[in-house]
Amino acid sequence: MKKGILGKKIGMTQIFNEQGNVIPVTAIEAGPCLITQVKTGKNDGYNAIQLGFGQIKEKLVNKPIKGHFTKANLTPKKYLREFRLDDIANYSVGEEVKIDIFSVGDRVDISGISKGKGFQGVIKRHGAHRGPMEHGSMYHRRPGSMGATTSPGRVFKGKKLPGHMGNEKVTIQNLDVVGVDVEKNILLVKGAVPGQKGGLVYITNTVK
Repeated sequence: MKKGILGKKIGMTQIFNEQGNVIPVTAIEAGPCLITQVKTGKNDGYNAIQLGFGQIKEKLVNKPIKGHFTKANLTPKKYLREFRLDDIANYSVGEEVKIDIFSVGDRVDISGISKGKGFQGVIKRHGAHRGPMEHGSMYHRRPGSMGATTSPGRVFKGKKLPGHMGNEKVTIQNLDVVGVDVEKNILLVKGAVPGQKGGLVYITNTVK
């Protein structure tokens, strides 16, 4: 990884390019982030920077986290996340990482927590087909066969069954950056981004 920043998903809109084509974009409030800690291979076994993002009341911060910020002489931030970087020589505690590290034309990977959808059946969760809808079938939206009866006499691991859906980390790769507003800290990315409005997102240069 060469660069990264934390942001907050604002929502989706659309813009028009020079040819007049409409482009669906996601607006993200990216940064500014404070460097709260620099980790080195000598001390920690790997190279990384820890970024703090978002405002929070000091009374809501617990003592261990408050002590972490006090040691760095910084005001507490709502979120703390690490970015493992190839080179950390140019970073130091207290510096700001701003949106200007990205520019139009860059490609990024964005991670976030997807929307939770509760307990769902196999049709919604896995895209399974339903059974016949006649009254006599009595098998409309159930998961189907569980496997053999006598041998091996168990359900194989990986069987697609009903269960909790969503509320998990999702990464969308290779998204185009189509707009950067340095004054307002707004990043416009082509396409959709995981999570709900106001959710934390993790933006890095693409690995592809």
